[in-house]
Amino acid sequence: MSTMPVYFVSHGGGPWPYVESMRPMFAKTERELEALPGRLPTKPKAVLVITGHWEAAAFTVSTAEHPPMMYDYGGFPEHTYHIRYPAPGSPALAARVKNLLSEANLPVREDPHRGFDHGTFVPLVLMYPDADVPVVMLSVKSTFDPEEHLRVGQALSPLRNEGVLIMGSGMTYHNMRGFNRDGSADIAETFLKFLGSTIAQPDWRVRNDRLVQWENAVGARLAHPREDHLIPLMVVAGAAGEDFGREAFVDRVFNVPTASYEFGGGP
Repeated sequence: MSTMPVYFVSHGGGPWPYVESMRPMFAKTERELEALPGRLPTKPKAVLVITGHWEAAAFTVSTAEHPPMMYDYGGFPEHTYHIRYPAPGSPALAARVKNLLSEANLPVREDPHRGFDHGTFVPLVLMYPDADVPVVMLSVKSTFDPEEHLRVGQALSPLRNEGVLIMGSGMTYHNMRGFNRDGSADIAETFLKFLGSTIAQPDWRVRNDRLVQWENAVGARLAHPREDHLIPLMVVAGAAGEDFGREAFVDRVFNVPTASYEFGGGP
């Protein structure tokens, strides 16, 4: 079986694919996510999403066979609180995730009630609109220790040879007070230069060391006052192993650029 690439995607704002006035803002993201399955060697047996919208005291995996929905946003049209993305869960994959993390001495819990947050269903409804690929979610740990999240990714890397697509969902810029403000684009651009050069490092050990030290980058804390939306990238980089990374695409919304990254794929 071919080895799956791994991805970090900047998922955009709220339930934007379901809001017609917002879709033009994310036109490039929409096109790129729709095309992403075509970059894979085969249709995945399941998708494991590490979502920045789920923080827990310990790493936690969703085990529901039929995950419900979570409308974790506010101020959007009424119909966006009745969205359904009816992809099945995969208790078998959840058990495999738990075993891999446990074998790596990384404590992990289960949540049989966790539903699809918008960091999960937004990219997936564009990638797999028929909701015919099982989906399991993994939380980030609320300590946000980048080294520990890299270790999680390393422990999960065998899934890439088992037909599982590992995808981190967050944003490369996530300062909600900064969007549309003077200087926000410059901050986002500066931090993207750091991330881009880091992801493209030919030596994976240098790449991971730089990710661990991300706070030292110029503008890091202005781009991420809290790193909840950045930390899924650490898991993805860990799962990438020695594979090179590259910028998959950059979109620009409210004049702020955000990037998505690919490891082990591409032409």
